[in-house]
Amino acid sequence: MRGRVQPRPLGEIAAAAARVFTGKGYKAAGISDVAAALGLSHGALYTYVDSKEALLYLAFLHLAEPETLAGLSIPVTSPGQAGIAGIDARSVASAGFPALDAALGRRTGPVAEELGGIIDELYAYIEGHQGLLALVESCARDIPELAELHFVRGRRVVLDRLGDYLRRRIRSGHLRPVPDVPTSARFLVESVAWFAWHRHGDPDSLMLGDDDCRRTVRHLLLAAFLPAPPPGGNDDDTEG
Repeated sequence: MRGRVQPRPLGEIAAAAARVFTGKGYKAAGISDVAAALGLSHGALYTYVDSKEALLYLAFLHLAEPETLAGLSIPVTSPGQAGIAGIDARSVASAGFPALDAALGRRTGPVAEELGGIIDELYAYIEGHQGLLALVESCARDIPELAELHFVRGRRVVLDRLGDYLRRRIRSGHLRPVPDVPTSARFLVESVAWFAWHRHGDPDSLMLGDDDCRRTVRHLLLAAFLPAPPPGGNDDDTEG
């Protein structure tokens, strides 16, 4: 007689759901896709969750708040799409971006150090949340509440605040003028995002090291925004 099949850890279910939804998006993925990734039957998966939306909930918890998985009752139920989107919103809020906050709270400061700190914290956040950001990007087109919270109330607010910082320092002469401030803020964030996150999906970029990317992005962004040094000056200051 066969022994009883041991239950799967909820973290394993959540990790498989995160991989499937990131790869396929929310609408295109089915419970059967997650079941297949786990080697379970469709029916067996329903002993862990009561719906596809509950699987998405687990995926978000796995990537943003993994410590909460142990306290869930099985079968897991979904808090609704707004509740799922709130997990991502809490992740952005917890980051806080204190270097950007501090820079906006003072009239001026050592601008290379100031901007370098902003670049560093953006890089650290994106690098540390690659999985969550990829899941959001894949599913937001299918979930209006997620798109609203992440892009409109989250990313756009950060971009607006970064643009406000650039505008102030350009006006005071501490940063060089740019053709368009919102585009420049997006350029800074997307430069960070590609090297901190998207390059990992590019097989032709595997030779690039994490530390080399981090230092080079910081150096080049500072060089792009700081005023040109006087002739004969030391442009190595952009290293911060």
